[in-house]
Amino acid sequence: MYNPYSLDGKTILITGAASGIGKATSIECSKVGAKVVAVDLNAEGLNALMPQLEGEGHISFAGNLCAEGFLKELSEQVPPLDGVFLCAGVSDTTPVKFITEEKIDRVMSVNLVAPIMMLKQLLIMKKINKGGSLVWMSSYGAEKVEPGLGIYAASKSAVNGIMRAYAKELIARKIRSNSIMPMMIRTELLSTLNNISDKNWEKQEAMYPLGFGSPLDVAYAAIYLFSDASRWITGTQIKMDGGSNL
Repeated sequence: MYNPYSLDGKTILITGAASGIGKATSIECSKVGAKVVAVDLNAEGLNALMPQLEGEGHISFAGNLCAEGFLKELSEQVPPLDGVFLCAGVSDTTPVKFITEEKIDRVMSVNLVAPIMMLKQLLIMKKINKGGSLVWMSSYGAEKVEPGLGIYAASKSAVNGIMRAYAKELIARKIRSNSIMPMMIRTELLSTLNNISDKNWEKQEAMYPLGFGSPLDVAYAAIYLFSDASRWITGTQIKMDGGSNL
């Protein structure tokens, strides 16, 4: 059956694969034919994920993406890749007058430095195939900054900037680089925020004509960017806001 969004024959590396958007994307990529290389700090989460992947040939690596030794080991052991989803990340809710260097280092290390250094190792080892696709997990919060999310917004703005650098520098090898910028996504983390009442969540969701997003919405956007259907798209930010900014 004709399917321009098929990932048949493609190998996709996904960081943050043990939960949330990374987990959903791993599962959905496997459903459309990809071999998944799942990477996460959470070894138990990866063990729970692997039986949920359809097809064969999937592998996982548990380790700290901020550790140079792990990145070298990962780049040496992974097979040639047709796509990389840089999905692992952390947030922060510190008002600007309470920001510390430690908080900046924590967020920037995970959201920006780790994916850059991982890609460096993969490129040195020539593990990203010609025609490959890099997908960066950014956020609408990079542009629509909420109080307390300054460090997070700064990290995601930097992600969008470096994404375009990769697009320009790797275009000769037809390696594409794009980012996805969602607003509110209903993840496991969102459901654990018990300090916010159901009524307040309803009020928040009412601001989105299409409701909150789900991890699947982002997964489908990533699949599009990995597929040959998006072969003419690079250096682009895909904004997903559920109609809240119309």
